[in-house]
Amino acid sequence: MDDRPVDAGALIAELEGHLLVEATLAEGRLEAGRFGRRFEWLTDSQRQEVEERFAREYVSLARLCWERTALRAGELRGEYEAAYRVLRRRLLATFLSGTAVLLSAAVLIVSATR
Repeated sequence: MDDRPVDAGALIAELEGHLLVEATLAEGRLEAGRFGRRFEWLTDSQRQEVEERFAREYVSLARLCWERTALRAGELRGEYEAAYRVLRRRLLATFLSGTAVLLSAAVLIVSATR
C-alpha cells in the first residue's frame, strides 16, 4: 500500500456505487425472470436468452437514467451556483450602499453640529 491518506468520502461514494449497480443487476434479473415466465411456449434455453437480454436492457436503461440524472444535477448545480453568486453580489452592494448612506449621514450630522 502507498502512504497517501485514504479519502473516506470517495471510498464511501465508490462503495455506494458498487452497491447500487449490484442492486440494479439483482432487480434486472428478478424482473427478467418475471418477464420470461410469461412465455410458457419458449424452451428453457430460449427463455434464458430472453431473460438475459431483458436483464442487460434493464441495466442499460438504468445506467442511462443515472447518467441523465447526473447531467441534470450538474446543470441544476450550475444554475443554483450562478443564482447564489448574483444574490451574494446584491447583498454586498446593498451592504455597501447602506454603509455609505450611514457614513454620509454621520458625516452630515457631525458637520452640522460643528
